[in-house]
Amino acid sequence: MSQLVFDEDMARQLETVYRTRDVLRRRQLVRDALGAAPGERILDVGCGPGFYAVELLQQVGPQGSVVGVDRSPQMLAVAVRRCEGHDNASFHEADATSLPVDDEGFDAALCVQVLEYVPDATAALAEVHRALRPGGRLVVWDVDWATVSLRSSDPGRTTRVLDAFDRHLAHPSLPQTLTARLRSVGFEDIGVQGHAFATNEFIPDAYGGSVVPLIEQFAAKQEGITEDEATAWLADQRDLGERGEFFFACIQFCFTATRSA
Repeated sequence: MSQLVFDEDMARQLETVYRTRDVLRRRQLVRDALGAAPGERILDVGCGPGFYAVELLQQVGPQGSVVGVDRSPQMLAVAVRRCEGHDNASFHEADATSLPVDDEGFDAALCVQVLEYVPDATAALAEVHRALRPGGRLVVWDVDWATVSLRSSDPGRTTRVLDAFDRHLAHPSLPQTLTARLRSVGFEDIGVQGHAFATNEFIPDAYGGSVVPLIEQFAAKQEGITEDEATAWLADQRDLGERGEFFFACIQFCFTATRSA
């Protein structure tokens, strides 16, 4: 597996993606599922550039707090700048499997499109369980990349590109095993909702339009796909978009769970 590198260049790209229409919709769905209340202490595992953190600070108010953890110093630097002026926000550089937080210190936690990158996702969930107080709530959001449906003039090439893209993930279909993983570390009241993200427009505001260039960027560096093939694949997607024939869809899953009281 050759994972994406979450460096300064990637941070800049994600800054753009995280402002798009579909990702704004996703953040609203996550916040609704989490239900943060004034005065609560929230843990954001894999906080990235801090969009959730700054929004949750508005929900928990000055009596609450948000702690963000991420393994990328570049992402954390952006998150710190985004939450500047909030003395009830703090950030730590660490892996999801080794959270630098106290036991039972949080009312709720979220982990959005992070665990699909973590080789030992179950260990990461056990760490979140440790960090939550009894009765504490968890929201985990991940994509099942096997659900991607994408029109192409060359289906065989598209299959090779998507297979190459999957190599940046530890778990391309993590949602399929999340219920079992959550239950195995002690969570209960496990629920799941699937949300379709579909578009027939190749535009940056749509999830498909923003993720297709990232797929090409990564696939071009993998064995089995030449750079020319990846470039041609992206050109085909752009051409379909210009002709009004583009189609992209995937299902993203929102899991909710509770630490037993």
